[in-house]
Amino acid sequence: MPTSDSYHDYLISRLKDPNYAALYLETHFELDEDEDIDPELLRLGLSNVAAALSEGKMTSEEAKQHLEKLDELLSQKGSYVIYNLGVWLNALGLKLTVTVAEKEKDNVENSVIASEVTA
Repeated sequence: MPTSDSYHDYLISRLKDPNYAALYLETHFELDEDEDIDPELLRLGLSNVAAALSEGKMTSEEAKQHLEKLDELLSQKGSYVIYNLGVWLNALGLKLTVTVAEKEKDNVENSVIASEVTA
């Protein structure tokens, strides 16, 4: 009988690539206009990345504590959450960044070009 890996095992193996993990998390942070925030989906995504990237960086006990810290972090309120999430991700070799949204990116590039035109 053929055997197959579970999707979770496959996902964790893919998430060991930090670039893939970053893209995976980026998709968890993006919402469509009419889409509601799903805290459990975000927690699942972050815990999957932690499971993959903690290997080799943390002992199993440290990885367990890191996941416990995630639960604490996601229950916090206020602006400290974003900074604490940045620190949490940094321990896994990732960082939070801000980029220009695609719609806005075109407007910014056009305004930069327009501002460079001299008469």
